[in-house]
Amino acid sequence: MNLQERDRAVNWHPYTQMKTADDAIPIVKGKGVYLFDDKGNKYIDAVSSWWVTLHGHAHPYIAQRVSEQLNTLEQVIFAGFTHEPAIQLSENLLKLLPQNQQKVFYSDNGSTAVEVALKMCIQYCYNQGKEKTKILAFKNAYHGDTFGAMSVSGRSVWTKPFGEMLFEVIFLDIPTSENIEDLKAQISTFQDDIACFIYEPLIQGAAGMLMYNAEDLDNLMKFCKSKEILMIQDEVFTGFGRTGKFFAANHLSESPDIMCFSKGLTGGTMPMGITTCSNEIYNAFLSDDKYKTLFHGHSFTANPLACTAALASMELLLNNETQQNIQRISEQHFRFSNVLKEHSKVENVRQTGTILAWEFKTDQRTSYFNEIGKKLYDEFLSRGIVMRPLGNVMYLVPPYCIGEEELNFIYKNILEVLNSF
Repeated sequence: MNLQERDRAVNWHPYTQMKTADDAIPIVKGKGVYLFDDKGNKYIDAVSSWWVTLHGHAHPYIAQRVSEQLNTLEQVIFAGFTHEPAIQLSENLLKLLPQNQQKVFYSDNGSTAVEVALKMCIQYCYNQGKEKTKILAFKNAYHGDTFGAMSVSGRSVWTKPFGEMLFEVIFLDIPTSENIEDLKAQISTFQDDIACFIYEPLIQGAAGMLMYNAEDLDNLMKFCKSKEILMIQDEVFTGFGRTGKFFAANHLSESPDIMCFSKGLTGGTMPMGITTCSNEIYNAFLSDDKYKTLFHGHSFTANPLACTAALASMELLLNNETQQNIQRISEQHFRFSNVLKEHSKVENVRQTGTILAWEFKTDQRTSYFNEIGKKLYDEFLSRGIVMRPLGNVMYLVPPYCIGEEELNFIYKNILEVLNSF
């Protein structure tokens, strides 16, 4: 059997209806911005393999650092033990975050980073004898696929089978200058019962790259702070340069109490999640009463290999070449966005940093299930470009190593595809 047949026999792929799906394309190698299949075809990875691969595939520096660590210490229980990579990563990350972020809790992916944050907030109140259990979140939010993360995500066909099992959440529209006072009024109604507010800053990724203004979010955050509502900033997608700055937090004047990270954290090399928090949160768990402990952990908490990959990725992110690439990509996207805005088959063009999104006009409504998505996906694959449209919402989230010529090649093909449909 070939790789596709062997895969079909044993594997169940994510977000895939296996009965009707095409056979998965076997990838045998990655290098820089390119993926190579078993037939020798190469593809530009225009979506950073689900938004994680910051510096391109098989980056030699990250590989070297992980290899060295593999021969030193590959894993150790993080309860009662520690190690240099975890300490160094926490120190380096906290230096880049808002000053109130003082402690790091390790997990293994974005969903669990969110779960940890939610548990921190609920137990923060519980440990102080406060009966505050309600949670605020935005409509159309996506925070992950575990039950807590699903609960604070927008209700949809994705969550419908589990609807009665998800806990109650107060959902708000994303803030605008027009609705901000209404949002504050809604929050005021429940303010004494609200433990926390969780949100994707500036961009709701899985919802279709929906973007909103930093000024409006700042306004809402300031109001929540005045009502003693803890704030969880989910930077799983927006972190590590995607918005044109290190974090979405760098666009804001207000600071959250808790932050969540994953995806680009290790440069896409290994799975890892991080939840950071303020000393105020941390101190609420310090007690002679052992029942006030945060009872949460993962077998691979602070895995030394993943910590080392994250350290190497962060070094690459901070160097001048990467920062210049991020600005170049952002500027190229901006120029191309103006071209897209003039196209008759395009609407709602939006861009933040290295993220560019737009909607393909169809007779169907804008939706993840718009039938044009599969046709667009196949067409771009045939042209050697990996794009994963969210229905009729198309977007680019390229690795920072992508060159000017490669981006122009993608832009050229986007226009050709738009004209051919």
